[in-house]
Amino acid sequence: MEEHGSDAEVIAASLDAPSVFGTVYDRHAGALFRFLVRRVGHDNADPLLGDVFRIAFERRATFDCSYASARPWLYGIATNVLAKHRRTEARRLRATAELAASRATSTPRDDASDDIADAVDAATLWPSVADAIAALPDGERDALLLYVWEDLSYDEIAAALAIPVGTVRSRLNRARARLRELDSTRGEQRERITP
Repeated sequence: MEEHGSDAEVIAASLDAPSVFGTVYDRHAGALFRFLVRRVGHDNADPLLGDVFRIAFERRATFDCSYASARPWLYGIATNVLAKHRRTEARRLRATAELAASRATSTPRDDASDDIADAVDAATLWPSVADAIAALPDGERDALLLYVWEDLSYDEIAAALAIPVGTVRSRLNRARARLRELDSTRGEQRERITP
């Protein structure tokens, strides 16, 4: 198959000659990689790009060849791969919250009442924090996790996410504001419960 055919022609030809599908990769991998990097950062984008093209290759027989370009189809696959990645990340955040809560309750101290108060706080706060972090917009969550969990500086976060330092500051400020809202809501609930 000549490389200059439409994506539809290339995909149709790849059903008989699978190696021809590489042309679709050559045409669209760069744009899809940039899209994924903007969503999940450079390190996560590479394996996700591989997933996108693996799925596209496996499903190439289902491609509607009445469309000359495979670009929208590939972006649809990429969006689904990202959604699955985010669900997995949210589950990891919740598991981390549960682990942090169990660690907070496993350290004995002299005053048992402090242990009980910490256990209650950990059991209620960590899952809420994990849910709040999972609910942050992608850019805010990425910046916050790089700052808090990975201990990166603003400059390092800017380099990692390929964004200006000012954008890092804005994203972190917005993420902190959203988490403060969670904390103030939690405080109001505690005041209502406490006599």
